[in-house]
Amino acid sequence: MLRDVIDAARSARYDPLVLTTAPFSLPGCTDLRVEILDKGLNEALDTYCSATSGPLAIIMADLALADRSSLLSLMSTGSDMAIVPGRGGGTNAVYIRFADRFRAQYYGGSFQKHLQFAEDADLSCAVVDSFRLYCDVDEQDDLVEVLLHTTGYARQFLHSLGFQIELKKSRIGVIRVDP
Repeated sequence: MLRDVIDAARSARYDPLVLTTAPFSLPGCTDLRVEILDKGLNEALDTYCSATSGPLAIIMADLALADRSSLLSLMSTGSDMAIVPGRGGGTNAVYIRFADRFRAQYYGGSFQKHLQFAEDADLSCAVVDSFRLYCDVDEQDDLVEVLLHTTGYARQFLHSLGFQIELKKSRIGVIRVDP
């Protein structure tokens, strides 16, 4: 999924950076910028953002459906901050015009926390309605969306493991068969 997010960012002509807690490599991404910060999510983002004066987008790695158009819509609202909600009250993507003014509010209803942060910081904030950025892959049922709505690496990987669409009486599901 991370590879799909990186490809989407590059297709939108952005230079992605992966913020991580440990060294890693990603096949096919030898030129990828990686910053290692051995901190929790909020602390790592705050540390990175405080040292970054320009615009910044925070895109979660589990957004396998992300594409050029959805990222451009996030980054072109004209607001100081733009945010995409996730299921269950989470935040899947944030764009901030001045990164050093941002403070991460992830965990426990982060969408509302980020909106409150924007208001308290006197930042104009747009809520971006994006199916592709709303769909994160956290649960088994989320795999349906990957198999239906993308052709990227995540879908190819799922197929290589034998995952496929299962037609049920009222909804579509996912089953795993021997590849």
